Amino acid sequence: MNEFTCNRCGSVWQKHGKTNCWSADPAATPAKPAYCPSRKHLALIKKSFGRYKGAGEDARIARAATRVEGLCYERAEGGALRARWTRVEDTIAFAKLMGYRRIGIATCIGLLDETSRLAAVLQAQGLEPLSVCCKSGSIDKRGLGVGEEDKVRPGTFEPACNPVAQASLLNGAKTDMNIIVGLCVGHDMLFSRHSKAPVTTLVVKDRVAGHNPVSVLYGQNFYYRRLQTQPVEVARAGEKRRQGKRKE
Repeated sequence: MNEFTCNRCGSVWQKHGKTNCWSADPAATPAKPAYCPSRKHLALIKKSFGRYKGAGEDARIARAATRVEGLCYERAEGGALRARWTRVEDTIAFAKLMGYRRIGIATCIGLLDETSRLAAVLQAQGLEPLSVCCKSGSIDKRGLGVGEEDKVRPGTFEPACNPVAQASLLNGAKTDMNIIVGLCVGHDMLFSRHSKAPVTTLVVKDRVAGHNPVSVLYGQNFYYRRLQTQPVEVARAGEKRRQGKRKE
């Protein structure tokens, strides 16, 4: 059995309205399941929590994030909780609580309009946005060592994404925090790895689902059921057949 399968507690929550790690009454929590990471690694978990104490950056970020989590809910009449802030508002509140002012935006070229709208909002909130496009410099994608067939439109010029340059430019601008707006899978990893400032993601790219990837998880019982029964093919349609002929 895998050590870390907290997702299985989803069924525990549906049945009891609580789990071992979340209950209104800690004395009445469900039993700790065999797959709970705190069974074998409680010492590590407690040691990690120690990083949130004191005056270090991890501690400051953790406290600000916790305050934002509380602020983004309000109590309705009768005591019910109601969410009141969007992710944009969460991001602005976090920046203000941390005392951040210069906010970098690493944007996909396909989301320049959305980035302009975000920059206007940040500026209206007294922050200083700086944005860098993924295609800055317009360097030929073939320089990566990929083939013409790997382009979106083979036979045409296509610039490569350059997330390390995005991070380096924002590092040079000494941004206090950086926001990812729609970077590709993998490019977002490179940007986060090379960014000196803390990174948060506002927009997750999903070309099919309108940049709302969780919709695929909601649709698994019908439209996206294929994800549970069919492998995701990396090769383009028809490419396997061409490769097979070349081998012959």
